[in-house]
Amino acid sequence: MSTNEFADRYGPVALVTGASSGIGRSFAELLAAKGLDVVIVARRRQRLQELAARLQSQYGVTVTVLEADLAAADAAQRIVDATAALDIGLLVSNAGFGFKGAYDSAEPAAMAEVLMVNCHTPMLLARGFVPRLRQRGRGGLLFTSSVEGLLGGPYSAVYAASKGFINSLGEGLWAELTPDGISVLTLCPGATDTEAPRKQGIDPATLRHLMSPDDVARLALENLDNGPLYLPSEHYRASFEYLLAMPRRDALMAIAKSMKK
Repeated sequence: MSTNEFADRYGPVALVTGASSGIGRSFAELLAAKGLDVVIVARRRQRLQELAARLQSQYGVTVTVLEADLAAADAAQRIVDATAALDIGLLVSNAGFGFKGAYDSAEPAAMAEVLMVNCHTPMLLARGFVPRLRQRGRGGLLFTSSVEGLLGGPYSAVYAASKGFINSLGEGLWAELTPDGISVLTLCPGATDTEAPRKQGIDPATLRHLMSPDDVARLALENLDNGPLYLPSEHYRASFEYLLAMPRRDALMAIAKSMKK
């Protein structure tokens, strides 16, 4: 798809959550480079403002900054209301987080926050924007999930469960909306060089087959029409084809053994 075709189908405005760092920031950069105006959403206003200034200067697009805590119950509605006057053709629901460790070591408040950020807000954002996309007759939804959502995650149970929810939501919406000219893609990255591993106490240098966030975002945009699920990493595609072909019990125990290491 040419840049002009992409802008006509998914423009003139794209919205990206979790845009202050990592894959979200890469999405914002790539969409601005395609000539789309961008609404960038995250908690860290200063980072958003710095990104907005750079994108506007470099690409000549309009960048709208929305500071929002996506763990808040009303976050999705606030974003929908704040963008009511904008012709948004692409929603990139990218924000998310998780943690590793034994299930019974996790704080209940942190578990609840994972569900709000990773499930509740993306679900309601999609609910808010789908009617607008239907009215336009074109556009797209892109959910950032994880390969961990493809199978239960020992020692990452809450995060994996939250991404399993997003995978199922994305698949359902893909079947509903594709006939109406609306692309739906659920992106399932593997290890990616973002802040997320560090926040989980993992040194990214110890991770094999690490992808850059720019490559993950670029491949996702190139494959918007290749839903419902897309794994950008050849390594993780092969690994999960192998795991999902195994008896479920054996696959789960193999993951548990690997995570303990």
